[in-house]
Amino acid sequence: MQRRAYAPAAALASAAVLSAVLTGCGGGSGSGGGGEDPKPGQAGSSTAAAEPGKYHSLPEPCRYVSRDTLRRMLPGVGDGDEEEAKRLLQGQAAITYDTDRRVGCRWKLETPNGTRHLSVDFERVVSYQPGMSDENRAKQLYQRQATAAHIPNATPSPTTSASPGGSPGGSTGGSPSASARTADPGPGPQLGDATVAPMTPSATPSADPKLAPRVLDDLGDDAFVDDKLATTGSGVHRDVKVVFRASNVLVTIAYDQWTTDALHIPSSQDLQGKAHGLARELDAGHFGN
Repeated sequence: MQRRAYAPAAALASAAVLSAVLTGCGGGSGSGGGGEDPKPGQAGSSTAAAEPGKYHSLPEPCRYVSRDTLRRMLPGVGDGDEEEAKRLLQGQAAITYDTDRRVGCRWKLETPNGTRHLSVDFERVVSYQPGMSDENRAKQLYQRQATAAHIPNATPSPTTSASPGGSPGGSTGGSPSASARTADPGPGPQLGDATVAPMTPSATPSADPKLAPRVLDDLGDDAFVDDKLATTGSGVHRDVKVVFRASNVLVTIAYDQWTTDALHIPSSQDLQGKAHGLARELDAGHFGN
């Protein structure tokens, strides 16, 4: 009697499983096969595909900077042991979780006159927002950095196409970015030979507009330079940063000089000129693509 009592329950369970299988098969055939939900931008999705970025890979950063440039930016690196100089010029790769999306390298030189640090960072921006291209997402991230650094008139350019007779990504049509770049006082400082500038009692960060934090008009699609001077109990240091955007890639160059000599401060012209020169070199290489 007990076995007869359980028999109907087993039959009902079997029928339920069979019904679920038939329903699943019917749903799969109705969807046209595959059974996977379309992702944004794929066929079958209601959202239009956003335009992919120009760059699909990144360079090997420690080899992308020329040795001649490194020797200029790290003066004295070749004065000692040649093997030690070779080791310093190789740099140290930054640790990243995805080298297809972000890579970097850094160098350090210590001398009796002070210490210099140099780092180069490449970030390939990929947008996961429906309807937003990789390049527009990179513009947002660039603007965020420019705003945080309080760069005047740092409005991203509305287009990435090169204007006739102008730099890549130059703006046209009198946009805020175009007017800001037109008002730029000049191409910025050239490479300097001096490593420090004499400090006077009234010395402050340079008020010269050519050396103040500003938009740069000769790099990629958008670019700026930032310059900060700091004095601590152990000495004084100047930190220069150049950030530029080329399509969906953001490049950041950080270059600083420390000195324990309180009577001298690192020169803005020297550090900015060399960082700016490196940025132009990286931009001209088109990231190895």
